[in-house]
Amino acid sequence: MYLLTMNPFLSLAAIIPAVFLLVKIYKSDEMEKEPKGLIVSLVILGIISTSIAVLLETAGSAVLGKIFEEGSLLYRIFMYFGVVACSEEFSKYVLLKKRTWNSPHFNCRFDGVVYAASVSLGFALWENVGYVSAYGFSVALMRAVTAVPGHACFGVFMGAWYGLAKACENSGNYAAGKHAKMMTLLTPILLHGTYDFIATSESTFFTLIFFVFVALMYIYSVSKVKMLSRNDYYIR
Repeated sequence: MYLLTMNPFLSLAAIIPAVFLLVKIYKSDEMEKEPKGLIVSLVILGIISTSIAVLLETAGSAVLGKIFEEGSLLYRIFMYFGVVACSEEFSKYVLLKKRTWNSPHFNCRFDGVVYAASVSLGFALWENVGYVSAYGFSVALMRAVTAVPGHACFGVFMGAWYGLAKACENSGNYAAGKHAKMMTLLTPILLHGTYDFIATSESTFFTLIFFVFVALMYIYSVSKVKMLSRNDYYIR
């Protein structure tokens, strides 16, 4: 609906950052490229996950508002870590696992990064379209260097553990696989919650902390993608 009514220039400004990052991660898969149809389906599932997240966030916000005073420190902690981050990352993870865990194409550890990043960037793309349609080009520029790469980073961390979980289970190490599955969800939730909590803190100090946090997360994610791609291996 957004895309049908948006200025084409704004539509491109909203979509290009996510597509650019998706292509970069896809090209990093040096061992065995994933089918393009599978990647497209994961992006679509990422878009669908935005609707699931909205429903969960709406319910969570209603409950939270009855327990804590809105705007209080505890309210903000539970809102950004317990409601927003959990709702969005859980929605992505459920659809990711449903589509790929038993896929015959999931045969390399780095595939987990490609899959999780595809879902996360589908989520980021659709969320970005909504924001840009409401607030214009200036928001597109800001989100192109913050929120969209942020979701890509959450996807990289999720995918790194996701690929490890698959590798562990395939080798019969179920205890390590169970731990990796837990970290598949916990790591992006903690990163996402921290990102949102700092980003919404209204002070110059937290603004500086936000950009430092984002820069470190980006640098680590890029190095993680390179390392996992370079050391990729078959898990079937």
